[in-house]
Amino acid sequence: MRSSRLKSVVAALGAACLVAISASGASAADKVKFTLDWKFEGNAAPFLLAQDKGYFAAEGLDVTIDSGNGSAGAVTRVASGAYDIGMADINSLVEFDASNPDRSLKAFFIVYDAPPFALFTFKKSGITKPKDFEGKTLGAPVFDAPRKLFPAFARATGIATGAVKWESMDPPLREPMLVRGQVDAISGFYFTSLLNLKAQGVKLDDLVIFKFADYGMAFYGNGLIASPALMQNNPDVLKRFSRAVIKGWREAIKDPAAAIEAIKKRDPLIDPALERERLDMVLKDNVLTAEVKANGMGGIKKDRMAKSIEQLSDAFSLPKAPTVDDVFTDAFLPSKADRMLQ
Repeated sequence: MRSSRLKSVVAALGAACLVAISASGASAADKVKFTLDWKFEGNAAPFLLAQDKGYFAAEGLDVTIDSGNGSAGAVTRVASGAYDIGMADINSLVEFDASNPDRSLKAFFIVYDAPPFALFTFKKSGITKPKDFEGKTLGAPVFDAPRKLFPAFARATGIATGAVKWESMDPPLREPMLVRGQVDAISGFYFTSLLNLKAQGVKLDDLVIFKFADYGMAFYGNGLIASPALMQNNPDVLKRFSRAVIKGWREAIKDPAAAIEAIKKRDPLIDPALERERLDMVLKDNVLTAEVKANGMGGIKKDRMAKSIEQLSDAFSLPKAPTVDDVFTDAFLPSKADRMLQ
């Protein structure tokens, strides 16, 4: 009887120890604050899916995902230490580093291998080629990435310096101002402005669209940036974060309906059909490029990045061009096999 009672006590103590160990393991997850570059829309779905499917948790990460207010804002959030990792335009990162050498940041993962930068106008405007923008008024928010990069586009296409006037407005007014004829053209992300114009009743056949990538622009698009403190003090977090992100994109490709549901959980007012179309556009035009299909997601080609930096230096009139290693590190990328999306 005493032996039986002793066994029960030992078993109870063992169970308690297991619970304690489990609780300790759960609390040991590394907390990561992650900021998106924009709202909870189709292009953000893979990150949210990685969270909902437990991919971050499986890597020992407790990730908080917040919506953003633009790439420049995401860069500032990470630079200030308010966030550990951010989704931001790589070119905005270069501009920030040039102005803030004491707080410079680095990207460690490319999300948009092909940039979504574009200019939109109506066929009735008479603008059919880049030189036709001379003497016209273009509109965009001041922090808009393609607006900031317009000088590089102008140099590559022969548009005279200072020949274009810019009108600034808040993001929700950009497409309506084009529709109302208050500006001749707008700049924006292809998958954002095109769908916003569609929601305004505009037909694709009525538009002329200039994608920067079609005019010799070597730019990469958005990627993941991290605080220097995290890179230096806990680099394994970035490796685990990268693995989970890739799984999220892989899952979004396999099950886009689930990806859209992940957005709807955060914002019940979204239009699921519209966000599905946005996700499909991002996958087709920006993520699943020939380069990514061949070598996996996340990395760069050094010669292309070097050319991109050269074009950026001209666009931003940088006193000194950064090196590729100043802008990007591949130290936290998974193996090529683990970075394949399909």
